Amino acid sequence: MRIGIDVGGTHTDAVVVDGGRVVASAKVSTDHLNLLFSVQSALKAVLADVDPKAVSRLNLSTTLSTNAIVEGRTEDVGVLVSAGPGIDPDDYQVGPYYYTVSGSIDHRGEEISPPDEIEMDALVRNCCETGLKVYAVVGKFSTRNPAHESMFADRLMACADFVSQGHRISGQLNFPRRIATAYYNSAVWRIYNKFADAIEQSVREYGIYAPVHILKADGGTMPLAISREHPVESILSGPAASVMGIIALCDIRQDSVILDIGGTTTDIAIFASGSPVIENDGIEVGSYPTLVRALRTRSIGIGGDSRLHVQAGAVRVGPERIGPCMAAGGKQPTLIDALIYKGLADFGDTEASKEGIRSLATLWDMFPDALADAAIETAVNAIARAVEGLLEEVNSRPVYTIMELIEGAKLEPSRIYIMGGPAKAFSSLLAKAMQRRVEVPEQHAIANAIGAALTRTTFELELFADTEKGIRFIPTLGIRDSVTRGYMLEHARKDAVSMLLAHLGEQGVAVPEGNVDVLEASSFNMVGDYGTVGRNIRVKCQVRPGVAQEFRHD
Repeated sequence: MRIGIDVGGTHTDAVVVDGGRVVASAKVSTDHLNLLFSVQSALKAVLADVDPKAVSRLNLSTTLSTNAIVEGRTEDVGVLVSAGPGIDPDDYQVGPYYYTVSGSIDHRGEEISPPDEIEMDALVRNCCETGLKVYAVVGKFSTRNPAHESMFADRLMACADFVSQGHRISGQLNFPRRIATAYYNSAVWRIYNKFADAIEQSVREYGIYAPVHILKADGGTMPLAISREHPVESILSGPAASVMGIIALCDIRQDSVILDIGGTTTDIAIFASGSPVIENDGIEVGSYPTLVRALRTRSIGIGGDSRLHVQAGAVRVGPERIGPCMAAGGKQPTLIDALIYKGLADFGDTEASKEGIRSLATLWDMFPDALADAAIETAVNAIARAVEGLLEEVNSRPVYTIMELIEGAKLEPSRIYIMGGPAKAFSSLLAKAMQRRVEVPEQHAIANAIGAALTRTTFELELFADTEKGIRFIPTLGIRDSVTRGYMLEHARKDAVSMLLAHLGEQGVAVPEGNVDVLEASSFNMVGDYGTVGRNIRVKCQVRPGVAQEFRHD
């Protein structure tokens, strides 16, 4: 029995799934000033008739890290960066406490110059005196040799509560993205861990002793313990829950558009040949590109509770949400109220909706029908434009999915899948506007929570080996050991998979070996004066994102 909780912009949804069927569900209002209360309320509701001891897993998607960054509630971070010759790290400054340090390592992990001990001590002392408590240390080639990062991290722990080390973020080489990712990981560390503490305590108080997992942006989950060290991975977990919900509810085999129309926003995702498109290099957080691998999504400020207003004679929809629709007791008319007025939706106090539309129309000397029509048309056109814009972006670059790179693909989706509370009301409108077949799954209102419940754990790992130097390194696990000259690509492939499975096993996560994909595997001979002197080997593998069990509709 699994519990899935999705903290959305308007509502927090929870479901209990047993044997592929929803046996309990709940929807409560999201309190952005107290997300924990929203989670507790939803959890209490679904456990009313469920034995908490029967729960085997609880998966949670949360907007906490995203909101903290967007709302400027992050903590000041001391960022220490070393690059070496050929690049100016000051070009990639992030945050006000940014320091360039001496010392460099080359692309094979060889130390070119050591850090200056006197400089290092002075800088650490200055940082501690400044009162900074969280840090990020990043070296350009730390994914080949983390010695300098580890040295700085050890010294900073004299006054630090937490230090993000660049090589533990990702094995992928990209110095600017690594700096930004480590910075944000530390910036949200404290606020995220306070939330994680409270979640863990609350779950136990409700009698649940099952593992707790957090949804990641790539469409997978991570154990709560791992998420404490990598909170940046929880960014955009809401859209990820949407995508996994559609995977659970629908058998998608073709290019498709996914729309999650909530109360505050509409989230858009794209499927290529039945598989979600992913942001392979990493998403932008704030204005900085990062190494956070995520499903390719876009959010726009159009939702069922988007406020209606008139500006320069034109009817506007959103992007702000002042409160619920008038049918649910709100004080100002929203998009849902316009749909109710036109007979496209039937929800709550329909007379309140109609009166709200009439009052707003009178204020601007308009006919109520014309105002409602204009609001609906504006919203539909905005969604359609956003979909076409995302498709253009996806088709302008190589198409990566959670499964593979699709060479030379041009996506031409023929179907749209819609989820969220207003899904049915929008289905015919979007079908007409976008000239595509529209499908609304039966459990569309709680699809996100179903996706959260059924999403399985994912993890990505990169292994590097230099047989000339006799070194093997797995950055994200912090493993650096020796190999023989006879170490070959097939050995590296086998080791990468086994170490990935062992790492998850230590976290209590059992993953079938068949769910692990080797995404990249390469071996290049290194040639000296008298022939080949060794091999440079790289293997990248991942646990494939997906759902843990089949969802049953009967």
